[in-house]
Amino acid sequence: MKAKIHVTLKPGVLDPQGKAVGHALEALGFDGLGEVRQGKYIEIDLAGNDAEEAKTQVDAMCRQLLANMVIENYEIEIEA
Repeated sequence: MKAKIHVTLKPGVLDPQGKAVGHALEALGFDGLGEVRQGKYIEIDLAGNDAEEAKTQVDAMCRQLLANMVIENYEIEIEA
């Protein structure tokens, strides 16, 4: 079983990395860009077959370590 986690900054939180990427893309000639936001993508291989239990466990991982709950949101996808 595999957990796929997307961690992104909450709306309104400044994203200097996203801004830098946006400026670099414009410097490379890419026009018409709106706001660029950067986040994290994490994959974790999990033992077991219970998707609900896996999601609960990964949610705890996100809350305790993988995401900063003050400034970040996260989404979890469990693949069997």
